[in-house]
Amino acid sequence: MEQTLMAWLLPALTLLVGITIGFVAARLLPNAAPGRTQRQLDELQERFDTYQNEVITHFNTTASLVKKLTQSYAEIQEHLSEGASRLALDELTRQRLLATLQNQESLGDHERLSGATAPEAPKDYAPKIDNAPGMLDEQFGLKGKH
Repeated sequence: MEQTLMAWLLPALTLLVGITIGFVAARLLPNAAPGRTQRQLDELQERFDTYQNEVITHFNTTASLVKKLTQSYAEIQEHLSEGASRLALDELTRQRLLATLQNQESLGDHERLSGATAPEAPKDYAPKIDNAPGMLDEQFGLKGKH
């Protein structure tokens, strides 16, 4: 009988200890996890706010620099116009310089950079036999119908 009591008592005691450990762990761990998650969330929010402030500062600085650049460009154009008016030797030269400056102002950047010439088609510089089609010919390399 003592042996059967021991056979039942040991598993029952083990089960009771396991339930107690599980209960204690369940009470302690859920409180730790939300605290850690909240702390991580707070850190992420702080990093996001810092990043957002850096972006705003960057674009404010960029806008300020572009404004200065625009003002400097206007001052250069004014300086060139005044110099053309003051330094040109005759009226014809002065008018040509001023017209050139005004044309440069009215042209967009794309028009100024692209130029007036249209792109050329590629040239066929491959060696070939006289009267034979070149490599860029549409019929080159195609065999005729037999």
